[in-house]
Amino acid sequence: MLEIKSVTKKYNDIKKKYNDPTGKYKPKVALNGVTLTIGQGEIVGLFGENGAGKTTLMKCILNLLKFKGDILLDNEKITRKNAARFSFATCEHSFFPELDAKGHKQFYMEEFDTFREKRFDSLMDFFSLPLNKRIKTFSAGQKNQFEVIMALCQGADYILMDEPFAGNDIFNREDFYKVLLGILEENETVFLSTHLIEEVSGFVSRAVLLKEGELIGDVKADELDDKGVSLTDYIKEKYHYEYDRVGKAIERLAEGEER
Repeated sequence: MLEIKSVTKKYNDIKKKYNDPTGKYKPKVALNGVTLTIGQGEIVGLFGENGAGKTTLMKCILNLLKFKGDILLDNEKITRKNAARFSFATCEHSFFPELDAKGHKQFYMEEFDTFREKRFDSLMDFFSLPLNKRIKTFSAGQKNQFEVIMALCQGADYILMDEPFAGNDIFNREDFYKVLLGILEENETVFLSTHLIEEVSGFVSRAVLLKEGELIGDVKADELDDKGVSLTDYIKEKYHYEYDRVGKAIERLAEGEER
């Protein structure tokens, strides 16, 4: 079980800090007391607007950032001893660009006893990715696919994905969701950050919502289905979305042009 307890993360902007004549500079709060528990076998969607703290939360889980609070995996802190139970697919990419796919496979097999070789071969074949081309020569969409494949094949219990589908067309994304549902085992957990809410609404089993670094929503997909509420509408409600905001903006623009 992954337990996130009262996690707070602040970022200092050094330039603003030392150029603030008032002396009242305050660091940006990226996460503010986030508490969350994720059990194995869940497919959790992490949602929120840009700057809500989604990427920061994932990097804190992976112990890539210093933070206040506690993050525990089966009652233990995340260290080098248990870090291999996590994998990470990020749109920033974490592969070796000069290596080809075959080289990555060999490296992962040497580093991770849990590496899923058959899954790797099947996914590479499914997405028609070449084994002998350097990853830096892949298209943007192919790089994202490869990043996700490596995260899925490492053999981790918790698979974190941060906007992994940027640059992929809708058909590839739909195919990926179907394949993922078909290959995941009961002990594998996916924690997926994305803006593609409607696309993943039928894929995630739970939705977690951040706003300005705070947890403002946590709901099971079954609960929304029972209420007849879509995931998109749930998020809009939690964000207090103004349905007439577009109309109001157009009116203001029109008024400005008339003047």
